Amino acid sequence: MTHSQADASVDLGQVMVESYAVNERMNQIILENLDPAAWRAQLPGSTGRSKVRTIAAIFSHVHNIRRKWIRLSAPHLKLPAQLDRANCTQKETAAALLESAARCCDMLGEALAHPQSRIFHRDGWAKPWPAGAAMQAYMITHDAHHRGQVCMLAHQLGYPLPAKSTPDMWSWEKQWKECGFTHPR
Repeated sequence: MTHSQADASVDLGQVMVESYAVNERMNQIILENLDPAAWRAQLPGSTGRSKVRTIAAIFSHVHNIRRKWIRLSAPHLKLPAQLDRANCTQKETAAALLESAARCCDMLGEALAHPQSRIFHRDGWAKPWPAGAAMQAYMITHDAHHRGQVCMLAHQLGYPLPAKSTPDMWSWEKQWKECGFTHPR
């Protein structure tokens, strides 16, 4: 059987964990290709109540929210250090995102292996969900939303990502292998 055919023996939970790891690879591609001048740049006229978050603030938010998910949903896992959006560097943020993504993969793997005994807490204000596909979809959607903000903001600031980064982000087969997995399943 080829990998393009359906495989009934595939562990769907493992594939969902792998998908989240590949999702993190997209963040890393942006950080690898982002002009450092864009990291703390502000949009002209962005002040006061209409102040737009910097790219540094957006990516540190992604990391810090992941910490919250881990703290609330899998408190037994080692919590990565929090990022300070005002002082974190691009390199520190890339490393922190890799670490928080790895802990999220651990959390997802455990939750999907034993969904009946796991709950996903998004936040203190939000109603908890049973662990499962919706949990993983929510986590990927959160990252994707902020990746879109970062790409748009970089463009608006005059630092668009290089053209090569877009096909890299959409080449899941390549990214899947770079993450150490065989192929999308």
